[in-house]
This record gives sequence, C-alpha cells and structure tokens, in this order.
Amino acid sequence: MTISKEITRLEHSRIKLVVSIGKDDVALEYDAILNDFSKDIQIPGFRKGKVPKNVIERKFGSALVSDITGHIVERAIETVFQDESFPKEDMPLSYSPPVLEGEPSNITLGEDYTFTATYDVFPKVTMGRYEGLEIETPDVRITDGDINRELEAVRERNAVVLDKDDAAPAAKGDVATVNYCELTAEGAVEKGSEREDFVFAIGSGRNLFKFDDDLIGLKKGESKDIEKTYAEDFEDKDLAGKTKKIRVTLTNLKEKKLPDLDDDLAQDVDEKFKTLDDLKNSVRERLERNLEHRLKNITINALLEKIMENTPVDIPEAMIRVQLDAQWRNFARQLNMPADTVKENIAKSGKGLDEFEALWRPEAAKALHSRLVIETLMKDLNVEATEEDIEKELEHQAAQSGRSGRSLDEIKKIYEQENMKSHLEDDIKENKLFDLLLAKNTVKSGGAKDYLTIMEEKGQ
Repeated sequence: MTISKEITRLEHSRIKLVVSIGKDDVALEYDAILNDFSKDIQIPGFRKGKVPKNVIERKFGSALVSDITGHIVERAIETVFQDESFPKEDMPLSYSPPVLEGEPSNITLGEDYTFTATYDVFPKVTMGRYEGLEIETPDVRITDGDINRELEAVRERNAVVLDKDDAAPAAKGDVATVNYCELTAEGAVEKGSEREDFVFAIGSGRNLFKFDDDLIGLKKGESKDIEKTYAEDFEDKDLAGKTKKIRVTLTNLKEKKLPDLDDDLAQDVDEKFKTLDDLKNSVRERLERNLEHRLKNITINALLEKIMENTPVDIPEAMIRVQLDAQWRNFARQLNMPADTVKENIAKSGKGLDEFEALWRPEAAKALHSRLVIETLMKDLNVEATEEDIEKELEHQAAQSGRSGRSLDEIKKIYEQENMKSHLEDDIKENKLFDLLLAKNTVKSGGAKDYLTIMEEKGQ
C-alpha cells in the first residue's frame, strides 16, 4: 500500500497524523478484502466461497463498504508505523492508540481516501541548566529535648497498667472505662445513645464528646452529668454548633506506671545496652540517621524543583491518565476496597470523580515531570548500576538487617525470587545520580528548624 502522510505536532505532546491513500491502492485493498470476505460467506444458491462479488456488494451494501473502510484504515495505520523511515519520536505511546478524528467517511472507489488520527507521544525532554545552581536546606540539630522525648516514648512503651485504688480520683493519663449516654433537655436518657465499657486514656481526646477534663477527680462508681457546647467548626459535623448533655459513669480506672529512666530500663529494651547512656547514644544515632536521610531528601527535592523549572516538559494527557489511575488504585488500597467500589461510593455521595482527580492532577503532572527529568539525566550522564554497585548495596542491607539477621545470601535470594533486582538497580542509579547532582551544585544552610518539625513536614 502506497501512502502519503502529514505529521503535525500539537501541544501536550500530541500528534495529528493525516494519511492519504491513492485511488488505485484503495481499489486494490477493496478487492483483496472483498476476496477474503467471499471465502467465508454463504448465500443460498451459491457454494461457499463461490459467491460473485457483485452479489455480495448488492446484499451487504453500505455495511460492507463501512467494514472494508475500517480494514483499510487499520492497514494504513499499521503500514505507517511499520515504516522504518517513520520518526521514532512520533510513534504513539503503547497505551495511547491513534484515535480517528471526527466521523470518518467511507471509501469511494475511483477516489483517493484521506483520514486523520491523533495520538499521544513520549514527551521530548530538552534538559535545561542542572549544575551551578544554589539551593538552601534547613539547619537542624538534634537536641537534648529530642533525646528526652524519645526516651519518654520508650518509658511509655514499657509502662505497666495497674488498677487504681477505688478511692483514688481520676487523673490525666489514667485509663478509664466508662458507660455513657445522651440526655434530653428534661434529663431523660436518649434511647439508643447508651454506650457501655468504653475504654480510653484521659487526656487523649479519643472519645466522641471530648469529656476528658470533665472526668478528672471522679472516682470509680461515680456518675456525672455533663453539658458541653461545641464550636461551629468542631471536627465532628454532627456535633458542630450544638449543645449536648451527657451522663458518664466511671466503672473502672487504671493508671500507667512508667519505669524509671535507668540502667535497668536500658537493659530491658535490649540486652546489648548495659547502661542508660548506651540507650541514649543509640537513640541519638538513630535520630541522626533519620535526620540525615530526611535532609538529603529535602535537598534533592529542592534541587529537582529548580532543574524542573529550567526544563519544561509538555506532558501528554495519556501519561497523566495512567498516573491518575494509579492514584485511584492507591486510594482504594488504603481504604481496603476495590477501586471501582470506591468510585461508585463517591458517585453515590453526590461528589464528582473529577473533583478528586482535579486535586490529584497537579501532583500527578509534577511526579511525571520529575521522573522524566531524572530518566533523561541518568541517560545524559551515563549513570549505570554496575555489578559491584549491586554487591555493595546488598552487603549494606545485610549489615543493616539488625534483628532479622538475614545473611547476604538470603537477601540475594529474596531479590532473585521476587524479581526485584531491576528495582534495586533503579534505586542505585537514582542515588548515584543524586550524588552527582549534589556535587555539581551548591547547598547553602537555610533557616533553623527543629527536628520534630522537619520530620513531620509534608510534601518533602
């Protein structure tokens, strides 16, 4: 089939392809396809495969021409993309097949046939400036306060919960068991509002009506009627702006006994610790490792942001669509539900799926932009993961396996069995690239921040 084609590059990495087939080729294709059809068609009065073409044409009419047109278009598109001279950068994405523009007309014998298709292509990435840049990273130090907070968490994890004396009043931090119900304005119990044996820690706020402070001083077996008014912006919309009367009965009370912060606690945490100082040093080392990893991520993200500003990429809709579909699957996984069920529930709630996607779309585009920049830089800078690199990383993982105690051979076996080696190679290449980029740019100390803030910040 002899074809002429015209390629027009549209925005968002989209291609408009106009294909023209000469009238002689149209006739040849028409006859060839009609011959194939005639081999399988059975019409009373004719043997199978012996039905004259003019009979077939009269019987099936425009439906036959429409079907043949579809086959010719399909053959033409296939021929275009199989042509070795067709520009590789203008090939369609595997998940974005060409779509015919408008409603294509049927072929007419004796005339040339032209149709138009559009499709998405892999975006062109022309790297902008990626070295000699200057970025800031927060100035963070591990303080004694950070260490003490972690040690208090250790004490909490090793606390013993004991029954409190019946005459002892409830205090913040105690574990209370209560029965409660709502009351009408006249003081009668609201039917269906009763709740029994509800357990929570006083001061945690982990109860519907937030009556923590109201229980302080109450003793086991005592009841209290509480009236609470909730702000208009209260977290529970059913309570927001309302006043509720609640009757609470304290049925049981326990207190947490925290262990002393001493050598005995350190030894209980891990036998490798002999003294409290050993535990403190271990905590500091862990926080410093966490901080180092976090600051490196923040620095790399800041650097990528600048490189992306210098390297605009026209991302096709098909790539964003794939990213959004992955976001739906992740969202559904978090809810432990099938993605289709999640979408149905959202639709039933009156919210549009477009609302969710509108929120996700900027991050989806940004993630793709970042990935394209990283992949291009790895290629331009010839970043590879050698066998030596892989061996070193596996040895590092074996050394860091800690209590799991996996040997180097066991870790290697896991990567082989689960076909994870390619992922490991990708991680190594990325880390090598980031180290290269950090060496080619200047990192300045930014404003001071505390450890907890920097570790809890989102979007870094």
